[in-house]
Amino acid sequence: MTDRIKSNRPQPTGRSDESGSLIIFDGVCVLCSGFARLVARLDRRRRFRFATAQSPFGAALFARHGLRTDSYETNLVLIDGVAFTHLDGALAVLGELGWPWRVAKALLALPRPLRDRIYGVIARNRYALFGKRDNCEVPSAELRSRLVA
Repeated sequence: MTDRIKSNRPQPTGRSDESGSLIIFDGVCVLCSGFARLVARLDRRRRFRFATAQSPFGAALFARHGLRTDSYETNLVLIDGVAFTHLDGALAVLGELGWPWRVAKALLALPRPLRDRIYGVIARNRYALFGKRDNCEVPSAELRSRLVA
């Protein structure tokens, strides 16, 4: 099974489409929200837009790509029509941010079972390790200007 997904299914309803680059993240997860804030700050070209997995738009995209919509143990990253999940999603994002962040793509040299195991341990324990909010946090002005639906 690959963490890179290609989909030609119809677009979900909502304010926006999947064109360009989009990060769908768990909006109540402190780690996931922190990653989204970091990317918004480092993305000088403003290439990435964001949506929470809990939003109707994010949930529709998770469902369209065969991901669970009751438990968000992965991110979903769409770059130019190609979907990435798990560690591959985070690495695809970092690769788009330029130097020095693209160096993280070297982790793709690790065997997939090891990458998946590391990601899975962190994903399953992310609330205990990093915290969870009762609701999606109020985003910064920078992130808010790039939120989709």
